[in-house]
Formats: sequence, structure tokens, C-alpha cells
Amino acid sequence: MTQPPHPQPQDGNPYAQQQPQKQQQPQPGYGYPQQQPQQPYTPFPQQQATPGGFMPPAPPVGRSGNTALGIVAAVVLAFLTAWIYGAVMKATEHEIGYAAVAVGLVIGFAAGKIGGRNTVLPFVCALLSLGAVYLGQLTGYAMALGEYAHISFIKALFDNFSLITDAWQHEADIKTYLFLAVGAFAAFGAAKRAAQ
Repeated sequence: MTQPPHPQPQDGNPYAQQQPQKQQQPQPGYGYPQQQPQQPYTPFPQQQATPGGFMPPAPPVGRSGNTALGIVAAVVLAFLTAWIYGAVMKATEHEIGYAAVAVGLVIGFAAGKIGGRNTVLPFVCALLSLGAVYLGQLTGYAMALGEYAHISFIKALFDNFSLITDAWQHEADIKTYLFLAVGAFAAFGAAKRAAQ
């Protein structure tokens, strides 16, 4: 009876068992397709990483514009809307809150669209809206006085300015000041929204 062959010692160790041979992984280029390297994940696909691996800075929020031109537009519109406000006040024979809001919206929107995201612009628009609503109320009084005296409202306004301001102060109530504030608030908000 023959003895089974003894396993040959591996690395000088007679008790070591032979390990199965590992299969070699196929190398690309020998009939196997080459794997494409994976691109790094970028949360904003439209932005390309710079050669150093850093993402470029985000674009600035809001619009850029010409601040000086925006202020000029706001001043012109303040005078125009003051005249319209005065005409509405004279025609209806009382103040209208919606007209004060409209004055503020027009001034703020135009200034924000033209002037851009300058942080001072909304405050300038609020002040111009205050002035426009106030001037509009004086214009309404001047139009009424001009019609009564058969003169133009401009002549009535400039020749009798102290008389008209006295009449405004006498007639002013909480609603008058509220309309001034509402117009300024509308201008401030409109300028900020239009600049975005």
C-alpha cells in the first residue's frame, strides 16, 4: 500500500496549506474597455472648477446699474407724480391713499431698475416719495386756489405758497401723515425689489 504524497512545505513551513492562485485582473487595452475616470462631484454643474480645484466665487446678488441716473429718474418722476397726485386730489376733493402708494411705487421701481442694487437708493427713494406726496398735496390746494382765483396753479403755488402751506397744516390730520409714510414705505420696498 502506497502512502499518499506528503504536501511539500511552503516557505519552509510543513504545516502551511497551499493558497489558491489569485486570478489576475484583466488589464485595459487587451480586449477590455478602458474605464473613464469619474468626475468630481460639483453641487452647481454650471460652474467649472479652476485649475487649483477651487470653485469660482458666486456672482453678486442683485443687479448693477447707474446710481446717479437712477436718482435723476427718481427726481423727475417725483415731480411728475406730485403733479398727478395734486390733480387727483383736486378732482376728488380729498386725499387718496392709493395715490400715495402709487407715487412711491413708481419712484422706487424706476430708480431700482435704473440704479441697481446700491444700498443708499431705497432711502433716497423713500425721501423723494415723501417730498412728492407732500408737494402733490400742496399742488392739489394750489389747483383749487387757481381755479377759484382764475389763475394757473403754478402762479397760485408760488405767489401764495405760505397761504397754501398754512391751509395744508390746518387741514392735515393723522391720515395725511399716514399717506406720507405709506408712500415712503412703498418707494423703499419697490426700489429694493426692482434692483434684484
